[in-house]
Formats: sequence, structure tokens, C-alpha cells
Amino acid sequence: MENKNYTIKDIARMAGVSAGTVDRVLHNRGDVSASSREKVQKVLDEIDYHPNMFAIGLAAKKPYCILCIIPYHIEHDYWHSVSEGINRAAQEMRPFNVSIEYLYYHHADRLSYEKACAKIRREPVDAVLIAPNFREETMALTSYLEEKELPYAFIDFNIEDTHALCYIGQDSKASGYIAAKILMRKYEEGQELILFLNNKKNNPAEIQMQRRMDGFMNFISQEHSNLVVHDVVLNKEDDAANRRTLEEFFAAHPQAVLGAVFNSRVYQVAGYLQETGHHLAGLVGYDLLQKNVEHLKSGEVNYLIGQRPGLQGYCGIKALCDHMVFKRPVTAVKYMPIDILMKENINFYFEFE
Repeated sequence: MENKNYTIKDIARMAGVSAGTVDRVLHNRGDVSASSREKVQKVLDEIDYHPNMFAIGLAAKKPYCILCIIPYHIEHDYWHSVSEGINRAAQEMRPFNVSIEYLYYHHADRLSYEKACAKIRREPVDAVLIAPNFREETMALTSYLEEKELPYAFIDFNIEDTHALCYIGQDSKASGYIAAKILMRKYEEGQELILFLNNKKNNPAEIQMQRRMDGFMNFISQEHSNLVVHDVVLNKEDDAANRRTLEEFFAAHPQAVLGAVFNSRVYQVAGYLQETGHHLAGLVGYDLLQKNVEHLKSGEVNYLIGQRPGLQGYCGIKALCDHMVFKRPVTAVKYMPIDILMKENINFYFEFE
């Protein structure tokens, strides 16, 4: 059909319904019979109707508030990148009367996460963006949000068996599988593998890390079933204890020269290698933290798996706005690319295109 600007009255005339009915369909307000909705939608499809987004923003009388539940963070860490993406989307959505608020919790701290989830019940909010941590507490939160008919989306990690509007993040198992595949390209007969784990590896909040490791070991079991694999547990905060652990391990296992870290702290292992002059044939880790990137460039780390945290935050806000403000359909799962960064390409990498 010829491209032109159609008014609500035009669409109503073409569909054989009232202008009020068309308005209710376009803005998803009030009751509309199935037959009337079908007539209006048929016309919208025929004319390839796209609403004027700025007109929607100017006409909107209701302000919208999106509450974001993410971990506390410092500059240059993973969650700082997430918040930068959220803030970028917030700027774009400001003309449409959308505001963003934050609720912070300490990662892997059940009580802190529980308090943040409970606080939502006292906040005036229209939608929620959640970086979920503990399954039981998250399920309780989502049950409340569903009861109040408040849309919510997950970023970074997906909690299945909920009715989230969407999940935006990486396929954790697939990223682990790929991490193993690229690392084992450096494998030579007789070498042994080290899995650098953290002291909270069994914490229910570390499901993301566990899924990455599952994918990693899936590849190892398929392609290198006889490989000797060592677990080395490092402390998240105690660098001195980690140094002793690494010294003792490497002294006892000279053939262990391939390593994988499944969280953002590959810099802990890389820092030890740099300080001592010890060398690994291959080391892979996650996330483009500044310290990780520095070790990638200087050669202690061979590969970093990026998951575009800023884009996750940005897309999470945009998805909620598409649903809540613009009444657009939202894809249930939006997987982030599994970016493989090396010192040869890190200087050309941009998260936002």
C-alpha cells in the first residue's frame, strides 16, 4: 500500500470501527473484542503502521519508573559497565517520561540481596530490571511482581521457570564450551589443565560460573577425555594466601601449563605470573575489566571472553520500554555475542556499534 501518514480516523474508517477502538488497540488500553482487534490489526499490517515515537512521548501523561537491581560496583568493574549501559538507555528514554532508579546489593551476599528484593515492595515502580543472584529469593520477588502485574527482565543470568519479559545475557554453557575449545588449541601431549576456582564456588549465587564450567568440561570430556585436570581454589580477597597456593601448586605440578578462570578475576592468576616470571602456555578468563585487559596486552592472559555488559544494561531498559511505553513485542531471549578477545584485536574492540 502507498506509504503515507495515516491518522487514527483513517485507520478506523478502513477497519470499520470507531476511532476510540483504534486508540485502545494502539495503546493496549481497555477492552476490545477479538473481532474488532483483528480488523484493526489487519489494517495496521497492510499500511505497515509505525507510531510516531516522539508524539507518544509528548502525549504520555503517565511518568514511568524502572527500578534496576544490580550489585554494588566501583569504576571500571563489570557492573560499572552494566550501569553505563543502563544510563545510556535512560538518556534516550527521558523524552518519553521514563526515569531510572537503582537498588544495589552485595554480590553473593544472600542477606543483602534479600533486603534489596524486599525494598522493592515499598517503592513506586512500573517495571524492574534484575541482575538475579539467589534463585529462591528471586522466585519470591518475581511472584510478587507478577501478582502486581509489573513487567520485569533479567540481565547477566537467567532464572528459568519465571515469567520474565525477557532475558538478556550470554549463553553461559556455550561460552564455557568455546573457552575450552580455544584454549585447547594450545594443548600439547603431556600437558595438564588447571581450573582456577574461587572459594565461594559452591555458593548458590555462583550459578553463572558453574554453568560456564559445565560447558567447558563438556568440551574436555568430548575431545580430551584422558587429560589430567587440577582444581586450584583461590580466595576472592586474600592475595597473600593466593600467592602461597599458587607457589605450592606450580612447584608440585610442572606439567600444568593450561589454565581457565570462570569469573572476572583472571587478573589474580595473571598478576602472580607477571610478578614471578612464571609462564603458562595458555590462560583464558572472562570480562574486559581494566586489570584483565592490561594482562591480555602484556601476554599473561591469552584470551578474554567478553559478554558486553554495557549492552546488556542498555537492551534491558529498551526492552522494558518497548513493552511498557511503546507496546511493542519483545523477544523472550536475547543472547549477547560471545566475544573472543586477544592482544592482537583488543585495541579495535567497541562494545556499542
